[in-house]
Amino acid sequence: MSSNPNAEKRYTDPGCAYCPPSVRACRQGESQARGPGYCPSKVDQSGINDAYENYADPFTREVARASALVEAEGYCQWTRVEEICEFAKKLGFKKIGIATCISFVDLANTLSGILESHGFTVASVACKHGGVAKERIGLADVEKIRPGGHESMCNPVSQAELLNRAGCELNVVLGLCVGHDSLFFKHSDGLATTLVAKDRVLAHNPVGALQLADSYYSRVWGPEKPDKAPKLPAEGRSKPS
Repeated sequence: MSSNPNAEKRYTDPGCAYCPPSVRACRQGESQARGPGYCPSKVDQSGINDAYENYADPFTREVARASALVEAEGYCQWTRVEEICEFAKKLGFKKIGIATCISFVDLANTLSGILESHGFTVASVACKHGGVAKERIGLADVEKIRPGGHESMCNPVSQAELLNRAGCELNVVLGLCVGHDSLFFKHSDGLATTLVAKDRVLAHNPVGALQLADSYYSRVWGPEKPDKAPKLPAEGRSKPS
């Protein structure tokens, strides 16, 4: 990509976010030949090789295979709900968990019914279950959404534990808050996937903030917003010493 022999040595982190549409050589299996200096294959091929060894695990390999089959068979045809059902079927799963936001319980009811109609057994847990006061995790009253009364904490660790105890093989996240979803994923024994990512402002369509980042939602930028969008990762914006 560059006549400078040191160009590919300046990067220590992968920077796929900056790969031009005209390149993206990994799609054709040509990363080594055409990938830019920040391509993972140029930055850490040994890391890629080490990671691939995990596919020797039969379960990991079968999950990857089922995912690829669902991608191909339902490409631009199946909704994500349908993809989840087909994915679970291909892996022979019998029991599915739903980790839902309390505000999504009606939607969780619909989802549970859909999953049951496909022959799955379903367990579901809402985020506020247990009614544990936010003070238990160190919040002061003034830090609540509505100070002056009881507010139950979201309880994603318990959501995960209850679905683990129920024997759920696949858990579907339905509208958990940022951070709460992270804790759920961390503590879930079963595989976990997201059906709805919460965004109260954008009707749960968070990609809208990216699509409109330079117009209606320009407020998402921080104080160091560049005048022009950079074409290289930060490591490549200055000449190597």
